[in-house]
Amino acid sequence: MNFIKNNLANAITLGNLFSGCVGAVHLISGDYQTTAVCIIISLILDFFDGFVARALKSNSNLGVQLDSLADMVSFGVVPGLAMFKMLEPFGSEISGFHLPFAISYIGFLITLFSCLRLAIFNLDEEQKYYFKGLNTPSNTILIFGLYYAFRHEEIFVNIVNNSILMLILTVLSSWLLISPIKMIAMKFKSMKLQDNYPKLALLIGAVAILAIFKTVGIPVVIIYYIFISIIFQKQLK
Repeated sequence: MNFIKNNLANAITLGNLFSGCVGAVHLISGDYQTTAVCIIISLILDFFDGFVARALKSNSNLGVQLDSLADMVSFGVVPGLAMFKMLEPFGSEISGFHLPFAISYIGFLITLFSCLRLAIFNLDEEQKYYFKGLNTPSNTILIFGLYYAFRHEEIFVNIVNNSILMLILTVLSSWLLISPIKMIAMKFKSMKLQDNYPKLALLIGAVAILAIFKTVGIPVVIIYYIFISIIFQKQLK
């Protein structure tokens, strides 16, 4: 029983990793719908591994390292691949200029900065009740959500079909991962209403966006999340 108790959270984390691997394989083959399911599974498992570890009091340094390694695949490799797929049609051309390499490889900047962000997070003891920079799951939802909406609903065509805009998004997304901007985390330091205005604003706005725009609203929710976090900077501590 002690073995199960001590390793249940780690098993859930490995489930997150497995789901991320499966999602990456299907994304490479063009099956974005299966990848979407895998990302959802990874998000759920990523939440529950920490919850289970705290509930069973089985937190460990091994668990911390496994969590980051799993996230690196599910929320680092997968969004990088999604951007790679979106940049792939442009070949090596940017606004008439030909580069000596395919610009789709620039999409993996997101993977590199996701790795950097996860390493910084592991060493930073400040981020207990807020995130510093955009967390990797949210960044994955933003990038893959854009890709999914484009492929499934044929929305955001003017953005995805513009190589300059997509490269700007790649750089901006990469920077946000390691930026000093404080981002709302759904962790409660206080139960006072005034201390939780940022979380309430985020929750109400996100529900409204998804209710109105459905699937298309998924990447919009992340943009709203960033916007609300910037507005409430001084209250995040």
